[in-house]
Amino acid sequence: METMNRSEGIAAVRERIAAACRDAGRDPATVTLIAVSKTFGAEAIEPVIAAGQRVFGENRVQEAKAKWPPLLARHVARDGGLELHLVGSLQSNKAKEAVALFDAIHSVDRASLAEALAKEIAKQARRPVLFVEINTGPSRKRPASCRKTPTASSPPVATVTGSRFRA
Repeated sequence: METMNRSEGIAAVRERIAAACRDAGRDPATVTLIAVSKTFGAEAIEPVIAAGQRVFGENRVQEAKAKWPPLLARHVARDGGLELHLVGSLQSNKAKEAVALFDAIHSVDRASLAEALAKEIAKQARRPVLFVEINTGPSRKRPASCRKTPTASSPPVATVTGSRFRA
C-alpha cells in the first residue's frame, strides 16, 4: 500500500474539495478545510503546518491548552495566521479557557453556554466566532429544551454582544 506524506494528503483533500465545488458551481475559496488535530501531538501537527494548513480543530479544551500555545508561539509570526477551532461540545465551566484559546467555537447549543461565553468575551475582549447549533426538528437524542429553533436576535444568543455568529 502506498503511503502519502502529509503535504500530499492535504493536497489530495484540497483537490477533492475543489472538484466538489466545481460540481456544485461553488467557489472553492468559500470552503475552509479544518484539520482536526485531536489526539495528535505537536510533533505530528508541525509537518501539517509546514504543508500550508492554517486552520485546525480540537475537541477538548484541556488537550488544546496543553499543546497549542507553544505551536502558536512558534508559527504565528513566521507562517502567518493560524486559526484554532473548538469543534466538540463545550461545558460552561470551560468557557474562560475556550475564549482565551480558540478563534472559533462550534456547537453553542444552550443558553447557559451562551451566557458563560458572553461573560468571558466581555472580560477578555476577545471575539471568537461562535457557531450556534440550530435544531430544525425533533430528536430523541436531544433534550426537549434543545428542540426549539433560536434566532440570532432571540435570547440568549443576543446576549453574547461583540461576537461574530455563524449558524
